[in-house]
Formats: sequence, C-alpha cells, structure tokens
Amino acid sequence: MSWFKRNKAGISTATENKKEAPDGMWNKCPSCKKPLLNLEQIENNYVCQYCGYHIRIGSAAYFSILLDDNVFTELFPNLTAGDPLHFVDSKPYSERLVESQAKTGLKDALRSAHGKLDGQDIVIACMDFNFIGGSMGSVVGEKIARSIDYCIEHKLPFMLISKSGGARMMEAAFSLMQMAKTSAKLALLSQAKLPYICLLTDPTTGGVTASYAMLGDINIAEPGALIGFAGPRVIKETIKKDLPKGFQTSEFVLEHGFLDFIVDRRQLKEKVSTFLKLVK
Repeated sequence: MSWFKRNKAGISTATENKKEAPDGMWNKCPSCKKPLLNLEQIENNYVCQYCGYHIRIGSAAYFSILLDDNVFTELFPNLTAGDPLHFVDSKPYSERLVESQAKTGLKDALRSAHGKLDGQDIVIACMDFNFIGGSMGSVVGEKIARSIDYCIEHKLPFMLISKSGGARMMEAAFSLMQMAKTSAKLALLSQAKLPYICLLTDPTTGGVTASYAMLGDINIAEPGALIGFAGPRVIKETIKKDLPKGFQTSEFVLEHGFLDFIVDRRQLKEKVSTFLKLVK
C-alpha cells in the first residue's frame, strides 16, 4: 500500500516557510470562473481574456480607461447627501451614508470629471454601484445638473456612464424629482447643440433607465449588461409568463431598437472619440 505513504524524496516546504499570494493579485471571472491576474485585468480594461465578460468597475477605472493619461479635474467633489426625511430602515440613513463613504472612499454614487479624451475636451459623469447600489439620490441628480451647466458654459460634450439599481428609496420624492430635473437640464444641453453620450453598463435599472440613461444623442451599452426598468423577476411575477431568453440584456435591448450599438470596453475610447469627431 505504498501509494498511501508520503514520498520523502518529493518537494516539502515547512508550514512556517510557505508564502501566501498577496490579496488582490488574483480574481475569478464571474462568468467562466477562470482565474485572472489583476495586472492583466487592468491591461485588458477589466474584460475577461477567456470569455469576454465585462467585469463591473467603478468611476476610477472608467476615468483611467477614457481620459488621456488618467489626468482630469473632478467637478463638485464635496457634495454630500442630507437626511431630510430622517429615514430609518434597518439603521438610520445618516449612518448608512457615513458607512458607505468610509467603505468606498466616495462622497456619493456619482463622480464627474473634466479631462481630455483622445485630445478632445469632455466632461464624463460616472456612477459607482458600490455606493448604496449606485442609487440615484439628490446628490447624483445635482451633480449631473451642475455638470451639464458646466458643459453649457464651457461648450463641452457630456458623457454619462450609468450603473444603478434605481432611485434611492431613503430619499423618497427627493430622489424621484431627480428624474425630471436631469431631463430638463439635458433639454438645455440639446438646445445648446452640445453632444450627449449615454453608456449603459451592468446593471442600469429603475428611475435611471427611465430618465437620463436613455436620453442620449447616442445610446450605447457594454456587452451582456442588464438594462431595464423593473427587474425580470418582478415582471415575470406580474405578467405570469416566462420571459424570452436573454430578456433585458443589452443584446436584447439593441435588437428591439433601444440602443444604437454595443461596444466592447476595449474599443470604448476609440468609438467615443470617433463620435465626437463626427459631430464637431
């Protein structure tokens, strides 16, 4: 029964001498489950090299991908939400805000930046899903509104990257009013004949989809992104019918005419640059 015995001639390392891989060096693709080296993910714009799955990223990564040399000026960085309704669920909303700010290092669920994309000036606003599910509250709406005013003042194109679970319930009507406010500001941007580019990423749902995320001069999305108003489970329970295969994916939405095209993140900067040159 020699196969049960340890081979003394083999390589053996004492436990105290074993080295663990540093945290954050490797990740697993959520789709194909293959291991991904973090440095390779960054070089590949956070797209799985094996299956093409677009890994969820935040504003910092999008700015580094789109803005030349990752150089930009952040606009209105100190806006923070209040708690006008003194909302309490499992914990007070004011406490949840403080915890989310400490955990993510963000003030709220959207950042806005002025920089150059392929040498062309642009303002990019990007949502962060890690901050309370990328929910749209008063600060998100106010930052978008002020960013649009900045674009009109300086005659700049505007790009908005959506990634959200919808309106922030802790702000109730204050949150819902951002749909009307941002839509009205986008009408002013259109009157000024300045281009507005919408990029929908995974997921883009709720009141965000029902307002600024679908009002672009050009609406584009990343492959496989969930795009819709209500979630598929809610829709299925409401209509009591099975949903089509791939329902609410960006490919399904494109097929039904709600998108202009789907763009791989690795070609995103080139595509946006081409569009800006065409509309000059």
